[in-house]
Amino acid sequence: MNIGLTLLGQSLVFLIFVAFCMKYIWPVLKSAMTERQQAIAQGLVAAEEAERKLGEAESGAEEERAKARAEAAQIIEQARQQANQMIEDAKGNARAEGARLLEAAQAEIDQEVNRARESLRRQVGALALKGAEQVLEESIDPSRHERMLERLAGEL
Repeated sequence: MNIGLTLLGQSLVFLIFVAFCMKYIWPVLKSAMTERQQAIAQGLVAAEEAERKLGEAESGAEEERAKARAEAAQIIEQARQQANQMIEDAKGNARAEGARLLEAAQAEIDQEVNRARESLRRQVGALALKGAEQVLEESIDPSRHERMLERLAGEL
C-alpha cells in the first residue's frame, strides 16, 4: 500500500465526516448552544429584575417600618396626653369635690354655731327671767319680759 494513497483516502473520509457533521450535527449543536445561551441570558435578566424588585421591596418595607414607627410614636404620644389630661381632670374634680365638701362642712358648722347661740340666748333669757323673778319675788308678765329679753339677746 502506498502511503500517499492511504493519506488521500483518509483525508477524503475525514472531509466526508466533516461535511456530514457540518450538515447534520453542527446545526443541532449550534441550536442547543444558542438555546442554552438564551436561557442563561434570560436567567441573568430575571436575576437582575429580581434583585431590582428586592431592592424596591426592601426600600418599601423600610418606608412602611418608618411609617409604623411614626404612627406608633404618635399613638403613644396621644395616649400620654390623654392620660395626663385624665389625671389633670381627676385632680380638678378632686379639688372641686374637696372644696364642695369643705363648704358643706363649714355651712354645717355655721348652722351648729347659730343653733348653739340661739339655744344659749334662750337659756340666758330663761335664767335672767328666773333671776329677776326671784329678785322681785312677785309675778312677772312673761310675754312682756320675753320681748324685752329677745331684744336684749339681739343686742348680744
